[in-house]
Amino acid sequence: METDLFSYPTPFTPPTTEEDELPVLRLIRSRRVGPTTFHRLIGEHGSAAAALAALPEVARAAGVADYTPCPEKQARAEIKAGKAAGAQLLIHGGPGYPAALAEIDDAPPVLWALGQQELLTRPMIALVGARNASSLGLRMAKRLSEGLGEAGICVVSGLARGIDAAAHEAALPTGTIAVQAGGIDVIYPQENTALAQQMAETGLRLTEAPPGTQPQARHFPARNRIISGLSAGVVVVEAALKSGSLITARDALDQGREVMAVPGHPMDGRAGGCNALIRDGATLVRGSEDVLAALNARAAPPEPRPAPPPPPTPAPRAVKSGDLSAKILERLGPSPTAEDQVIRDLDVPAAAFSQALTALEIEGRIERHRGGLISRPL
Repeated sequence: METDLFSYPTPFTPPTTEEDELPVLRLIRSRRVGPTTFHRLIGEHGSAAAALAALPEVARAAGVADYTPCPEKQARAEIKAGKAAGAQLLIHGGPGYPAALAEIDDAPPVLWALGQQELLTRPMIALVGARNASSLGLRMAKRLSEGLGEAGICVVSGLARGIDAAAHEAALPTGTIAVQAGGIDVIYPQENTALAQQMAETGLRLTEAPPGTQPQARHFPARNRIISGLSAGVVVVEAALKSGSLITARDALDQGREVMAVPGHPMDGRAGGCNALIRDGATLVRGSEDVLAALNARAAPPEPRPAPPPPPTPAPRAVKSGDLSAKILERLGPSPTAEDQVIRDLDVPAAAFSQALTALEIEGRIERHRGGLISRPL
């Protein structure tokens, strides 16, 4: 059965018990299987169990002879550790998994959730910004959080010091979600331990990382895509020109979310990123009213337009898998390229391209980037 690249074949039964969850957890914890490859394998094989069984052969076809998927013992240990921390495992496609996040291409296959999961059914806005925030920036974050909370909006952020912490604290009475870069039982920075404990009771903490994972630099960009993916829009309160908050804003653009920013003084380096976002088209925010107005305008139905007739599509030509892998690599360099563009350039079926790309990734000959981009490793 031919399916879209990131959709499950019908019928698909989401996991409901620990035995059902094990294949999903083992697949995403297997070596060189990231979220995009996970969804691709599910689409090709129909279930996590079938994809897991096929994974060693996929690796052998890619030239990796000693490939072993994540052992069942390791997955069971993770489930035990998550439950010991009081968290619950949410599976992509299963009950409780946030609907907005499920729509992004590289949605986390699993999430550990600790706290009030009903917050995931509320409308959400992300507030992010500088760790070394100014007093005015902190006051603005609190003011925005309070105003959005009064309007029934759940505030999402990253539990970092500075703007994140201020946004979470102000939204505790009305609803707030923290996305962690490390394990659900690992609080970073430690100065936010008391805040994290409060959020486990009245708010919600989420992470895609296994329990016990110590956050490293590479984990934070991955976390940022979840912050924006959960939310209808992202508000950047303070950010330098090169900061993690701007990564979150770029993720939001890639995911089709609203991007908003609070302006700052041109001489303040902490405002450089926000001012650049506004220059490039982000909505200027002076208070929660501006955020709500932007969301209402976005939700308004567009004027209906007659659809133009689709252009004739030539039938894709068949290509042998070995030839196709070589042709894909010929099209790639160190700079990321859109998968869709490579498919169009090669004029091949999406299913064949998907299989060749999965083999190349497991072999370590390509790298994936946010927004459906691929490149050769540096």
